[in-house]
Amino acid sequence: MSADVSSWQQGRWQGARQAVSPNCEARAPGETVNLVVLHNISLPPFEYGSGAVEKLFTNQIRADEHPFFSVIEHLRVSSHFFIARTGETVQFVSCDEMAYHAGVSSFRGREKCNAFSIGIELEGCDFEPFSEEQYQSLHTLLRALHQAYPIEAVTGHQDIAPGRKSDPGHFFDWTRLQNAGFTVER
Repeated sequence: MSADVSSWQQGRWQGARQAVSPNCEARAPGETVNLVVLHNISLPPFEYGSGAVEKLFTNQIRADEHPFFSVIEHLRVSSHFFIARTGETVQFVSCDEMAYHAGVSSFRGREKCNAFSIGIELEGCDFEPFSEEQYQSLHTLLRALHQAYPIEAVTGHQDIAPGRKSDPGHFFDWTRLQNAGFTVER
């Protein structure tokens, strides 16, 4: 797919492969989307490329596929975007809708970050660096988001849900985002 940062259709970025998650709802009328929240995920834990993240976000994960999946098969969650280790970007939820990615959270004193944020999951874990391809794709996606939405800051799940979440983890290179011109708030 083209990485044209200006190509959007109804909150869907045409630089991403499109998949549809039901784990979302309409944003409140007049809600301004001004925050990007970065996460990490690997399914099964610490394994990459299995396709299980897409199954989770589309409610198709099955407990009989892996012992860990019995713990999560009931979850109804999704980020807006997922960036694989290869750099492939998949969009699950329109950015005009609220995805279920942040849970109990607060940013600048405002609770329920799902209402005003866009969630991006990076395939990875807290214990190893992310790939060069992921950073390149993330930068392209963030540029596209900044063109389409009044994004004020990029933050981590660990920063909006401290003590509850630890992602994207200490291996994420925040300085690299800042050096690329993105406003990071931690």
